[in-house]
Amino acid sequence: MWIPTEHEKYGVVIASFRGTVPHSLSLEIGDTVQILEKCDGWYRGFAFKNPNIKGIFPSNYIHLKNACVKNKGQFEMVIPTEDSVITEMTSTLRDWGTMWKQLYVRNEGDLFHRLWHIMNEILDLRRQVLVGHLTHDRMKDVKRHITARLDWGNEQLGLDLVPRKEYAMVDPEEISITELYRLMEHRHRKKDTPVPASSHHLFVQMKSLMCSNLGEELEVIFSLFDSKENRPISERFFLKLNRNGLPKCPEKPERHCSLFVDLGSSELRKDIYIMVHIIRIGRMGAGEKKNACNVQYRRPFGCAVLSIADLLAGDTKDDLILKVYMCNTESDWYQIHENIIKKLNARYNLTGSNAGLAVSLQLLHGDIEQIRRDSMFTHGVSITRKLGFSNIIMPGEMRNDLYITMERGEFEKGGKSVARNVEVTMYIVDSGGQILKDFISFGSGEPPATEFHSFVLYHNNSPRWAELLKLPIPVDKFRGAHLRFEFRHCSTKEKGEKKLFGFSFVPLMQENGRTLPDGTHELIVHKCEENVSLQDSSRYLKFPFSKGHLLGNNHQAVKTTKESFWITSFLCSTKLTQNGDMLDLLKWRAHPEKIAGCLSKLKEIDGSEIVKFLQDTLDTLFGILDENSQKYGSQVFDCLVHIINMLQDSKFHHFKPVMDTYIESHFAGALAYRDLIKVLKWHVDRITEVERQAHNQEVLKAQEYIFKYIVQSRKLFSLATGGQNEEEFCCCIQELLMSVRFFLSQETKGASTLSQAQSVFLSSFPAVYSELLKLFDVREVANLVRDTLGSLPTITNADESLQAVKLQCIGKTVESQLYTSPESRYILLPVVLHHLYVHLQEQKDLVMCARILSNIFCLIKKNSSEKSVLEEIDVIVNSLLDVLLRTILEITSRPQPAGSATRLQFQDVTGEFVSCLLSLLRQMTDRHYQQLLDRFKTRDELREFLLQIFTVFRILIRPEMFPKDWTVMRLVANNVIITTVLYLSDALRKNFLNESFDYKIWDSYFYLAVIFINQLCLQLEMFTPSKKKKVLEKYGDMRVTMGCEIFSMWQNLGEHKVHFIPALIGPFLEVTLIPQPDLRNVMIPIFHDMMDWEQRRSGNFKQVEAKLIDKLDSLMSEGKGDETYRELFNSIIPLFGPYPSLLKKIERETWRESGISLIATVTRLMERLLDYRDCMKMGEVDGKKIGCTVSLLNFYKTELNKEEMYIRYIHKLYDLHLKAQNFTEAAYTLLLYDELLEWSDRPLREFLNYPMQTEWQRKEYLHLTIIQNFDRGKCWENGIILCRKIADQYESYYDYRNLSKMRVMEASLYDKIMDQQRLEPEFFRVGFYGKKFPFFLRNKEFVCRGHDYERLEAFQQRMLNEFPHAIAMQHANQPDETIFQAEAQYLQIYAVTPIPESQEVLQREGIPDNIKSFYKVNHIWRFRYDRPFHKGTKDKDNEFKSLWVERTTLILVQSLPGISRWFEVEKREVVEMSPLENAIEVLENKNQQLRTLISQCQTRQMQNINPLTMCLNGVIDAAVNGGVTRYQEAFFVKEYILNHPEDGEKITCLRELMLEQAQILEFGLAVHEKFVPQDMRPLHKKLVDQFFVMKSSLGIQEFAACVQASPIHFPNGSPRVSRNSMPVSMSPEGARVIPRRSPLSYPAANRYSSSSLSSQASAEVSNITGQSESSDEVFNMQPSPSTSSLSSTHSASPNVTSSAPSSARGSPLLSDKLKHSRENSCLSPRERPCSAIYPNPSEPSQPANSGFAKWNEASIPRCIRDSPREPEEHVGPISALPEAYLTGKSSNLSTSSVAPDRRILFNHIGDGVLPRSDPNLSGPEKAVNSTPSSWSLDSGKEARNMSDSGKLMTPPVPPRPTQTASPARHVTSVSPSPAGRSPMKGSVQSFTPSPVDYHSSGLISNSPVLSGSYSSGISSLSRCSMSETSGFETQVNEHPVPISNCNISEEPVRKESKTPPPYSVYERTLRRPVPLPHSLSIPITDPPALPPKPLLVRPNNLENSSKRTEQVPRPRPLPRKVSQL
Repeated sequence: MWIPTEHEKYGVVIASFRGTVPHSLSLEIGDTVQILEKCDGWYRGFAFKNPNIKGIFPSNYIHLKNACVKNKGQFEMVIPTEDSVITEMTSTLRDWGTMWKQLYVRNEGDLFHRLWHIMNEILDLRRQVLVGHLTHDRMKDVKRHITARLDWGNEQLGLDLVPRKEYAMVDPEEISITELYRLMEHRHRKKDTPVPASSHHLFVQMKSLMCSNLGEELEVIFSLFDSKENRPISERFFLKLNRNGLPKCPEKPERHCSLFVDLGSSELRKDIYIMVHIIRIGRMGAGEKKNACNVQYRRPFGCAVLSIADLLAGDTKDDLILKVYMCNTESDWYQIHENIIKKLNARYNLTGSNAGLAVSLQLLHGDIEQIRRDSMFTHGVSITRKLGFSNIIMPGEMRNDLYITMERGEFEKGGKSVARNVEVTMYIVDSGGQILKDFISFGSGEPPATEFHSFVLYHNNSPRWAELLKLPIPVDKFRGAHLRFEFRHCSTKEKGEKKLFGFSFVPLMQENGRTLPDGTHELIVHKCEENVSLQDSSRYLKFPFSKGHLLGNNHQAVKTTKESFWITSFLCSTKLTQNGDMLDLLKWRAHPEKIAGCLSKLKEIDGSEIVKFLQDTLDTLFGILDENSQKYGSQVFDCLVHIINMLQDSKFHHFKPVMDTYIESHFAGALAYRDLIKVLKWHVDRITEVERQAHNQEVLKAQEYIFKYIVQSRKLFSLATGGQNEEEFCCCIQELLMSVRFFLSQETKGASTLSQAQSVFLSSFPAVYSELLKLFDVREVANLVRDTLGSLPTITNADESLQAVKLQCIGKTVESQLYTSPESRYILLPVVLHHLYVHLQEQKDLVMCARILSNIFCLIKKNSSEKSVLEEIDVIVNSLLDVLLRTILEITSRPQPAGSATRLQFQDVTGEFVSCLLSLLRQMTDRHYQQLLDRFKTRDELREFLLQIFTVFRILIRPEMFPKDWTVMRLVANNVIITTVLYLSDALRKNFLNESFDYKIWDSYFYLAVIFINQLCLQLEMFTPSKKKKVLEKYGDMRVTMGCEIFSMWQNLGEHKVHFIPALIGPFLEVTLIPQPDLRNVMIPIFHDMMDWEQRRSGNFKQVEAKLIDKLDSLMSEGKGDETYRELFNSIIPLFGPYPSLLKKIERETWRESGISLIATVTRLMERLLDYRDCMKMGEVDGKKIGCTVSLLNFYKTELNKEEMYIRYIHKLYDLHLKAQNFTEAAYTLLLYDELLEWSDRPLREFLNYPMQTEWQRKEYLHLTIIQNFDRGKCWENGIILCRKIADQYESYYDYRNLSKMRVMEASLYDKIMDQQRLEPEFFRVGFYGKKFPFFLRNKEFVCRGHDYERLEAFQQRMLNEFPHAIAMQHANQPDETIFQAEAQYLQIYAVTPIPESQEVLQREGIPDNIKSFYKVNHIWRFRYDRPFHKGTKDKDNEFKSLWVERTTLILVQSLPGISRWFEVEKREVVEMSPLENAIEVLENKNQQLRTLISQCQTRQMQNINPLTMCLNGVIDAAVNGGVTRYQEAFFVKEYILNHPEDGEKITCLRELMLEQAQILEFGLAVHEKFVPQDMRPLHKKLVDQFFVMKSSLGIQEFAACVQASPIHFPNGSPRVSRNSMPVSMSPEGARVIPRRSPLSYPAANRYSSSSLSSQASAEVSNITGQSESSDEVFNMQPSPSTSSLSSTHSASPNVTSSAPSSARGSPLLSDKLKHSRENSCLSPRERPCSAIYPNPSEPSQPANSGFAKWNEASIPRCIRDSPREPEEHVGPISALPEAYLTGKSSNLSTSSVAPDRRILFNHIGDGVLPRSDPNLSGPEKAVNSTPSSWSLDSGKEARNMSDSGKLMTPPVPPRPTQTASPARHVTSVSPSPAGRSPMKGSVQSFTPSPVDYHSSGLISNSPVLSGSYSSGISSLSRCSMSETSGFETQVNEHPVPISNCNISEEPVRKESKTPPPYSVYERTLRRPVPLPHSLSIPITDPPALPPKPLLVRPNNLENSSKRTEQVPRPRPLPRKVSQL
């Protein structure tokens, strides 16, 4: 049976419990649990970390702890009774644990490790406290350490400041708020401002002496020297060094250190020096021989000084090297330190070049005991005191030190020719003649010695020593003792004898008991012989010792007095005195006649002498008073006042307890009170009469101790007499206080002496209260004090200092013991409050007022319901509440002072007043509030009060009111505020509703309530769980309470609600954005009510809507609101239902619809704003931020029509683009604002960053900014349009200056188009699927414009970085519904191809690519991507029969580029292209590419012929996929034609394109022949021969006419030269216009590679067609990292289709022999037979005129012959290729035109080559040169992807361009060098022509058999740059190329004016070719024209009609009028 527990309430889990039984509670080790019930070894309860879950757990898993229970029963609360420090430690460490891990995650390593150490330290200290074996003092110390570390950690982690009292946390409910404030302030101050230390200490550590000439032991003496007063100020630190200059006893390092203690702040100045004297112990002369003398002498060595200011300036922890100096003459040794300080260089020099003293010095601050406790230094370190007493003399300090300085001596020669070497030896001899042992101290580092030997100065009869010694002689041995000084001459002879020649002595105490007076004494030197024994001191003590005491009758003992010895003495003793007057006073009974004189001299005696004998002196004074009070009463009183006031001095302040002890324990003057009262009253009465008040003020200052003596004396008298004369004593006191009241009541004008006396009395009067309480009742004393204080005049014109002192007196009264009693408090409170009121009214002495008020409230406990307390609160409320509110308003409205100290004081005052107000309000009960409200006689007074208190509450809620970490204080304040507001809201309802409605006061109320709820300190969601739990337990959720109050008050408003619409919408909306469900449920119906009332008033709620939307935007930008809120807001809609009676039926319907519409709008806005807020929280600008802003911007424009918000977001978007360097997008964005403006003079107000200006000026500024951004984004064409617009405006205003500038700018943009490089961006389609994406992306697809050089894989990585939780989809298929609805993020990314709108520009021939490149990638609405798949059965021999293409076209909502880098796809169209249509498109594109290259070659746009060479080679000799033969096999067979009768036109079209290609190739060869350089002739000849093979395979006969190079034919008869000097090369007939909007249709050479298919599509073909033999599945395109076969500037689309047959099978028309040759040529050179490269001439099947027959080894370029070849790097046969072709190093080729890797793959045509038409050509000319592999010009590595059988494998990913500056890779322009506009200018290279005649047969157009190669026009659908494949872009050669030399005579260059006859491929007549010498360059005439295309009608069904129709450009929306922005 479960029984409720009585004592077992609280425990800690000691082992983890997993909770496997039913109803069990899982527990972790360390959890704390509250136990509710128990049963058979089981407990039931809950863990504190999750109190909502209750369960059972085994009792043996719990360690029980003591706890007390509050609120027993269902809601009981358990509080552990352990030490509160332990409780705090435990909870704090738990909180830190979580945050500590977060530090690691955030990579804050430093704080992570520091906190870790602190946590371990706290755990160790906690263990010590828990063990409980600590002493009381040690426990306090440990707790102090714990709390210090807890506070440090809390501060570092940004946690709350914890209020503590004696190391324990305080409950803010148990103490008054003023006390809480003081505790917080104290901890805050302790944290902020360290208290400056008053005492300082110097730590000295001797390291070593570095000097070259050591070798003797040394003594080092440290001391502090005051150069200003020219005296030492400290004792000496003495240290011995060994012969190496290191301290002796190295095993005791503490012996090398000393602490110079008790330095005052005044002694840290630059004229205080550290002085170091060094004495050597050894022979007399430093250089004497060792055997000269064995006696050791102390001899001067050197001195060093250092100013203490140097330590203050630098880092004192480093070792210092002090320079050591020696005086030039030894006689100056005594003042060497002064000479060094004064820098008298002539008197000293360095002891050695490298001599130095290494010391460590450090200044320490604070209490010496604290420094020792902190264990910075071990206890063995010696302490070096200051000379004499310290600044503060402590009672009980025992000292008896006599300091003797041996100054100098004057000695005679003693009959010698040279001066003596004098050594002085000192002894202390006691009264018995015995030498006292170990009482001579050389310094603090060494123990005292028995005798002292001075150092010796060489040959000096007037030596000066200045050696200071301390003699710590006990007092008992002092009397009768004397010092003896013996003088010896030290011989420097071999014996080294020391001969005594005299002595001196001095007694330490005189006969009258006075000690040896301080000062210098000249002692007599008594001569004596060497053998005289001085042990019997009585023999010489009778002699005179000093010249001052020389007696005439002792002449026989004094042989001579010419010799003298000087010493200086200084006594520092707490027991002995040198003062005779003091001795006379203490011995007053011996000489009664001297009493008056002694008493008068007491004031002249030094204070330190008096405090030494304080008790004796006081006994003396009261003894005299008892014996003769009449005669000496006044004098004794004055002496007593002098001593009392002397103890006020800070030096003797610590002797006050000595006097207190004397009064309590030793004072015996039982009758003294009468005389003291009498004299005191006499002085008080005379105050108003006398002019000079100095003495009276002294008396008044001493009144505290005078009253102590009076009271103690009366107590002694009462004890002795049994309480006699009590009434008499009371009367005396009453009379005394009446005299006081009289003198206090005297009014004074200005600062008179009387007012000064009043001030002095008031400042010391409160100290008397406690004394009076010893004799009188509390009430009596209270009444006395009240009357005294009440007598003070309250006039305002009195002396201000007196007013301040009055207030201080009131303050001390409140702080006194008297005020703590409730009885006395009730008596004193009115007078205290009266004075406070006066000062607060005047706003004077606010600091003191605040302090007094705080003290008043500190005494009133919180829940004290005593009657007296309630009465006190009544009095305070009535007296001070109004003035307190006014004061707070006054001080908070003042500007804060600038100085930091005054600002702190200002904040203190504010905080104290606030805490006083809160204390008062917390103490007020219902009765107090009722009385307060009843006190107001009129409504106006009440209104004023309520407005005032609401304003003060708003001030209290401000974040800056309390420091950031004062959460405890804020919560207490909020609790008081909400309680008060609940009381006052009743008054508001009763007095200010209906007829007496007051808008201002209600508005103030609502405003207060809103900012109360929105406070940061009340947002519990941000707190840690433990903190949240504590707050909820103590205060509940105050926001909900206030929210309910708002709702209640709103409902009470009734019809007055309309006054607050729409003003309160914003504030209430702010409240609803707080994520607190209860609060939201309370607040949201108010919006319904507002809409309802607004509808009633105006028929709509436009105002509500406008305000709602504006406020939502600003609040969401601040980061408020969440997803739940949006859903909650929707809940208003069903709330409309419950109010059908509010409106008529029609109104209700209208109201309902418009209401629902508003909510829907607001919800959609919320979605966008939430996304915007979340995105803006991130650091860097990314696509999400921009996309989100675009979404919001469009919403404001289209749905809300909020123009101002729209413009604001335009500029936010503009700033984002600029930050991301999206300059083009930034320009388009700003254009939105520009379109809203007109060219008018309408004035516009200041808005955002725009000044006040006209609309014209703003539009002009915007235009210029937009042009600048288009320029930076290289979108110059758009900039030109704007330049023209603004130029038109300038022109209309005749502003020619600006017009000129604009035209110049326009011209510069044209120049940039022609001269600067522009990169074409890639475009990517991105799908965002899943519910986890932001609203504006969710389940939508976009097309994004990539960054420069950004490829697919880079873009994909960027997107995954932006959406780190997203999953990349690996296919291009449309996702299904499960993906759409998934709670995840899916990204689908692949590249797409733009479909340009401007076809006309792109179709036109002769337009430079610089211009075309813009139109290819700008203003793009449509994009496409293709997916190849097989339909039906796949033919393994020819897969192109079944290879279809699915083409998807994406249409965007806006064209790219635009205001964003990405736009949403509005529409998608999908069509399927048949294999035949695909083949037609591929051939079309290849033909167009050939035309472009030929045209560029003709017009000299190409500086390098290699691209044309490669392209021709690729088409003519296609050896990869078998050429167009596969198409013939697929589409020209009877079976296909019969099965597809509808494709008849398409088949005809394909045939025509093949024939057209043959024409173009023939013409291309003609052009190629004219421009091919000499070293590439063999290749050209090979191409010509191969072309005839190709024609034969196609079944085409010889052309009837000889193809001759002739200029292009223009219909108008003259060539048209474009502005960039590149002549148009194609005739209109020659250009085939293809309306298909595909980039493959355009002659953009930088999109396609040199071969028709392989360069573009090798990667895709290898992925798709290369697998066709083994798989028939449909191909799903993967978002591959790279889709280009070559390393191009842009990655190609992954949607690639290739219809080209595989080349591995070879052409079917070639003979087996030829196939054999192909296979042989695949072998390595070592494996393949010789005939594979050089065929055997004897072989019968080989034709006699074969190209290889006459091609011997000599004709192979050496570079190919000699170059090493790697077998695995070749795919096809290798034919000899000129070196220039391989490397681009020919005289006419740019070195960058061909890929740098020489390992190029080759194709090979076998032996069976058809004969050339011209039999006259030589063998080398007929040789067919191989072409480089069309799919791997980049690197030989791709060859490894081809297997031995010839099957095509996947090529590797091409390398990426890494540098933007590489011209060979990235220059997309094919125009000549920008330096020259004309082909005649600049460094365009000339081409060397070939004088080869050749004949061509006529074309038979209907030939049914066409043979071709892989490169014959079967193109992929990818886009590919020419930069690395065809060598298309070239670097301009900087030097002219020399013309090749030849034997043929040179022909003059033809002139441009002659136009050769037109040329036509249909001409049948033979023409004689005109040979041209090799040595001549081609003249700049019109080059040969391209043959016109056959005029054939293309069928319409090749493509979807939507692709063929012209895309109508979308009009922009009409600009709306801008508001006054």
